[in-house]
Parts: sequence; structure tokens; C-alpha cells
Amino acid sequence: MAQEPGSHTDTDSTDTDTDALVRRRIRSLRLARGWTLDSLAARCDLSPSNLSRIETGRRRIALDQLVPIARALGTTLDQLVEPGDEAGVVIRPEPVHTPGMTSWLLSNERPPNGATVAKLRITSERRTGPDQLRVHPGRDWFTVLSGTAELHLGERVILVHEGHAAEFSTMTPHLIAAHGPAVEILTILDHDGERAHRHDTEGR
Repeated sequence: MAQEPGSHTDTDSTDTDTDALVRRRIRSLRLARGWTLDSLAARCDLSPSNLSRIETGRRRIALDQLVPIARALGTTLDQLVEPGDEAGVVIRPEPVHTPGMTSWLLSNERPPNGATVAKLRITSERRTGPDQLRVHPGRDWFTVLSGTAELHLGERVILVHEGHAAEFSTMTPHLIAAHGPAVEILTILDHDGERAHRHDTEGR
């Protein structure tokens, strides 16, 4: 796939693993949309014969071909050529300790509009005074893995028991504490929630 833009030289050489993966992705995405070779070719300004030869490995893939193909298939060039190995699949979280709380980040870094998954272990040592409540844009969600959580929402305290979940607007002053010695939760944070959580853990 290391051809200069505009190069369309046929080759009998063996594909690299990445080349073969890109070809399979193009074909799979095309078929998933129910498109024929003619349909996709018309959308990316290639001839059906050239597109067929790209899919089957009888033509070397050029970057100037991949860009319109990716756009027509509703994906990006980066996603089309992303390595297919297992790097980044298994996440080995490192615990981050703050007074009364330990957190494990369970997802890789996400774009600004994405979400972050984290596991939190909160103990009775976490402070719960009114000055500890936080406000930020967005919504938070969590489910209780073990123990019972105290969800402080403004002046209310809501108990969330093991196996139950909670979702709430983070524009309400809020804090999650342990009702008892400790509670473990799994939480999904949007970008603003992750930033606020990181600020809390780094600033204490």
C-alpha cells in the first residue's frame, strides 16, 4: 500500500497483512450496505473493474484511491487502515488512589464527544460535606457492583443498592459516597464528567 498517489501499477506480489485487511474491510463494508461493485465504483469515481481488482488483490492499493473509497463507505482513512492486531484490545487499568476513593480507567482514550468507563471503589473516608458537591455539564450513569451507594443530589441523599443503577443530570450539585464501609461502582462519564472527575482526583 506504499504507493505514491496516482500510482495504479498491477502487481503479483503478496499483500501485506494490512493490505489484505483493508481489502476485506472494503468488501465487507460494501456488502453490508447491499452495494454492487458498480454502486460503490460510481460513488468513488473508480471503474468497477479497478475496484474489483483492488478488492481481490490484483491491483496495488494507492492512497488516492482509499480516500474516496473510505468516504463513500461512510468511514475514514484512519479507520480503514487501522491495524487489525490485538494491541489496545485488552486494557490493564492502573489504580489511582485519592482519600476515600480508588479509580480504575476501563476504557481507552476517547475523542472529546465520547465516553469514559471507570470502576470506582469508594470508602467511608470520602468527605461528603456540601463543599464537596460538584457541578458540570452533562449526565452521569453508574451501577453498583457491591455495597450501597449514597448519591448526593443537592439536598437529597438517594440510596442505590447493589445491582441497581442511577442516571442523573450533573448540573445538579452531586457526589457519590459509600453507605457503609465501602461501595464499588461502574460508571460511564461523558467528556465533561471525565474532566471534572480527573480534576478531583488530581487536585487532592
